[in-house]
Amino acid sequence: MLRISDISYRYRDATIPALQAVSLEIPAGGVYGLLGPNGAGKTTLISLLAGLLTAADGQISLNGQTLAETRAANPRAIALVPQDYAFYPMLGVSENLRFFGGALGLTGAKLKTQIESAIAFARLEQVVGKRAEQLSGGLRRRLNLAIGLLGQPQLLLLDEPTVGVDPQSRHFLLDSIAALPAAGTTVIYTSHYMEEVEAICQKIAIIDQGLVLAEGTLEDILHSPEPLLELRLEQPLPEDLGTRYQAVAESPLKYCLKLPSTAALPRLLDELAAAGCTIRDLNLGQHNLEQVFMRLTNRSLRD
Repeated sequence: MLRISDISYRYRDATIPALQAVSLEIPAGGVYGLLGPNGAGKTTLISLLAGLLTAADGQISLNGQTLAETRAANPRAIALVPQDYAFYPMLGVSENLRFFGGALGLTGAKLKTQIESAIAFARLEQVVGKRAEQLSGGLRRRLNLAIGLLGQPQLLLLDEPTVGVDPQSRHFLLDSIAALPAAGTTVIYTSHYMEEVEAICQKIAIIDQGLVLAEGTLEDILHSPEPLLELRLEQPLPEDLGTRYQAVAESPLKYCLKLPSTAALPRLLDELAAAGCTIRDLNLGQHNLEQVFMRLTNRSLRD
């Protein structure tokens, strides 16, 4: 169990904290999704977990030990696979793995075994002699992942691990990551691809402006007693109806409305007809993760 208790962090000269009293409980042996728009605080939290930053307030513990105690007992317990490529492009695949394995303190038969295991896991057998700079985007992502797994970490931090890859490589990476908990690795997974999070994460947290907006299982996050109505109209939605039904404009003339119940739909249709609004498309259903995310983060554009 990874327990994050009231963690706050403020960068020097920043006017507001990057994280504000964040508390999360991340169960062992699963894939945990961490979502948030740019600038939400995800990278800061990942950096704290990886030991790149130190929080002035709050506490983080892994299996009952502080992170400092965990690293003292096992320096390879926590690994970070960053969004940027974390290898030397002029070195070959096997050379990169030997270098980073050595940096982790692996030697001899243990180093050889771990390199072979990482190569097999990431299916890099056909490119072990190639320089990293010669690899495709998908193979580079697989090498990034293989390096992160060399130390057999208890906690693996994955930051946007499928950016810039083709669909086949994405499916392979997702299947591989989903299999990691069976080998005893807990994964924290950050991504802007909502369908990836829905596919492999058992629990999810959505953060924005340093605050936890929602946290729980995917079913908990998506559950809402208020059905979601998607409308595409021929004319703009009247302001009074938009206010009453908490409408959000997804695009010009396309809106998401919240109904108190499905029984409220006939009344809304009558009100639209009275206002002279012609319906082009209508879809009544429950929220998906992207809709929940956009609603919680107020749909604002981020840099």
